[in-house]
Amino acid sequence: MRRRDFVKVIAGSATVWPLTARAQQSERVRRIGVLMSSAETDVWGQRSVATFLEALEQIGWLQGRNLQIEYRWGSADHDRIQRQATELVELNPDAILGQATPAISALKRATRTIPIVFVNVSDPIGSGFIESLTRPTGNITGFSNFEPAMGGKWVELLKEIAPGLRRIALMSNPETSPQAKAYVPAIEAATSSLGLHSIAAPVHDGTEIERAIAAIGREPGGGLVLPSDVFTFTKRALIVRLADQYRVPAVYSFREFAESGGLMSYGVDLDVQFRQAAQYINRILKGEQPAELPVQGPTKFQLILNVKTAKGQDLSIPDKLLARADEVIE
Repeated sequence: MRRRDFVKVIAGSATVWPLTARAQQSERVRRIGVLMSSAETDVWGQRSVATFLEALEQIGWLQGRNLQIEYRWGSADHDRIQRQATELVELNPDAILGQATPAISALKRATRTIPIVFVNVSDPIGSGFIESLTRPTGNITGFSNFEPAMGGKWVELLKEIAPGLRRIALMSNPETSPQAKAYVPAIEAATSSLGLHSIAAPVHDGTEIERAIAAIGREPGGGLVLPSDVFTFTKRALIVRLADQYRVPAVYSFREFAESGGLMSYGVDLDVQFRQAAQYINRILKGEQPAELPVQGPTKFQLILNVKTAKGQDLSIPDKLLARADEVIE
């Protein structure tokens, strides 16, 4: 090879290699963790993870090519969730998606540096996850699913569908839903204005759930309100069955209860939140910090009515309520 040609080859290589290196760097595999507070066997949990993965793929993050995902499932167990959070943090991922308050509490204890995006959290400020909605300031941001004022709306809806209501029990597990207390002022204000009486019904296992619902249904006029709580969510089949058995009208936070046979749900579409979370994860992987991403609240709530369940409890859903429903299950 003549010296002139050799110099041309070397010069050309100097141009090509930096571009190649940059391309390889842009396609390097990133790792994210996903901590679900629910059980791995939960159909909803699997659907939510699939929704999140699909949203990432639409952005360009493909598992096995430029993305690796580590999944952990808490099964609504406080100690297990903490162990799973610690495991994920030890893997040192680029970001973590956490579902529900128990997961974010555990992740916050495990790390103050790895970016965390949450979904299905009711009271991020009251729970100590962030300092403000617009400027989270730390390593945590995400999407809240309810506002404290929702407590009053649940009571009003339940009174519309069950006009004979006289007392309402607020059911949740204090360990997995410490934020439930945020709804109490609005619930008490609504029950007072409607001439009702409200009580707390803390539960920790299936036996306590049955005991509480049986007590509510012992006399006519009892109703049930279930705020956002990963524990009661995982027990939704049992709760719906018992509410039907004891003929207790109930309003739930998530549509999955109504789909499982519950009377009525009013809350956010969690699939939307998982898609939004994928967008935030994408922005973090591209260099933005959680502190720069404002916490977003829900912009729309879904009202789902189960007509079959209403008929089974001798309840007649008013036409105006049916007209307002986003979905009616026959």
